[in-house]
Amino acid sequence: MTTALLIIDVQQGLCEGEQAAFESPQVIARINEVTAKARAAGTLVVFVQHESGPGYLEFGTDAWKLARGLHPEPSDVRVRKTTPDSFHRTVLGELLTQHAITELVVCGMHTEFCVDTTTRRALALGYPVVLVADGHTSAGNTVLSAPQVIAHHNATLTNISSFGPRVRAIAAKDVQFDPRFKG
Repeated sequence: MTTALLIIDVQQGLCEGEQAAFESPQVIARINEVTAKARAAGTLVVFVQHESGPGYLEFGTDAWKLARGLHPEPSDVRVRKTTPDSFHRTVLGELLTQHAITELVVCGMHTEFCVDTTTRRALALGYPVVLVADGHTSAGNTVLSAPQVIAHHNATLTNISSFGPRVRAIAAKDVQFDPRFKG
């Protein structure tokens, strides 16, 4: 399989301040670990950035920028989105087709919104997904704490079978990428 790594919405406005996602620095460190392994194997690395209207993740603002501590490289691809679905009205699908991608590794923020929606859409489009089990996070909500949201999605997404392709939840330290043939 030809794999791409999707890093969803790891942006400054979601990592600091009152609305900061749970354990953002630790999650960013694990994402950096996975990203380094992906690059070493020649895997396509895609940073997806959400943008909204004035006042919240507005394009070009500090809140919209990739989070401090994240280690993007010039060779990484950036995709802008305006909905929780990283495929909807973006170039992501075309990009994956162009690179003959057949499997995705997914991590990022927020678990119950953009990570969940993108993962389900990927399954519907025929992509098996490796969900980095400790590489996604949430701010929680009035019903569930952030650790509960994360655990719930690790369990729920891996039990979806109706699309055909499946989700496997794997800890960052155990995620592996097959090196691409570099003839």
